[in-house]
Amino acid sequence: MSLNREKYLAFVTLLEQLRSDATTTQIVAPELRQRVASLQQFFGQQIVPLADENWRVQSYQTEMSKQLRLLAIDVMFFQGARQAPTAQTRLQTISDRLTTLIQYCNAILQPEAEGEK
Repeated sequence: MSLNREKYLAFVTLLEQLRSDATTTQIVAPELRQRVASLQQFFGQQIVPLADENWRVQSYQTEMSKQLRLLAIDVMFFQGARQAPTAQTRLQTISDRLTTLIQYCNAILQPEAEGEK
């Protein structure tokens, strides 16, 4: 189970880094779009194949998949923003969505941490 744990932790690290960059730096839309595509690829290649019969983990994975698709749409809206206040609002939405994804990962990781004690 620790390999699964490592993959979720790696995914959380990627999510947190993107959230940090999106809120603290002047990130440009093409870079943001590329990084979200990388997140989706990582999720599809590293997280989805993790076989887990736990219905709770499966439901979180389904929600995470949905949130990643919505994140890509949020990035398109950000790219289309012409006014600075609109762009800031879009970045906040992106940050909120990344926070949700991080919370889902942490919820999956939590029972493992408790079981190891």
